Amino acid sequence: MGVDAQGDKHVLGLAPGSSENAKVVKDLLSGLVQRGLDLNVPRLWVIDGSKALRSGIEQLCGKDAKVQRCRIHKIRNVTERLPKDRAEQARWLMKQAFKLDAAKGKQKIRELARDLKAQHPDAAASALEGLDEMFTITELGITGELARCLATTNVIESPNSVVRRVSGRVTNYKDAEMVLRWTAAGFLEAEKSFRKLRGHADLKILINSLRPATQQLKKAA
Repeated sequence: MGVDAQGDKHVLGLAPGSSENAKVVKDLLSGLVQRGLDLNVPRLWVIDGSKALRSGIEQLCGKDAKVQRCRIHKIRNVTERLPKDRAEQARWLMKQAFKLDAAKGKQKIRELARDLKAQHPDAAASALEGLDEMFTITELGITGELARCLATTNVIESPNSVVRRVSGRVTNYKDAEMVLRWTAAGFLEAEKSFRKLRGHADLKILINSLRPATQQLKKAA
């Protein structure tokens, strides 16, 4: 899914397969190019922790592409590796860290990881993995309602629930093509109730922040 400069949401493409499959990701992105999307235009990509998605963006979307990792996924990945009492504490600390500026927020999560490392090394490693990309929107100067929207993959999670409802009407799929058609039908149904991205009035701040320094100098001149 994509969001344009006016804050309107659009379903851009579908590809059958796992988001952890590098070929599936490349096929999806390549399909967008074939239909006219210029991947070299600087954009913010909001993704979960999929390494295949991250690799595809790095290889196909140019050096000016920015990636924001979903904070909800990250908190879940850390806390599911902890006992209940430590999980609640870690959840609270991470949420507080995400409210800070990038330098202080990263330091707070590093401190959490150090505290967890001895007894819960997997949780500590998860907290540090992709740390810089947890604060991309912060470093781009995005705040308020827009930041809350762009900090997670919720923009696509809601349409996914409609897809599950629509595709749930089918009890016997004949082949993969039929699955893809019903998935597409679900997204088309979801599009009918799409609303503008919350905080869309501040998208101009994001667009200006994404511009390469050379373009910003030319505009200033």
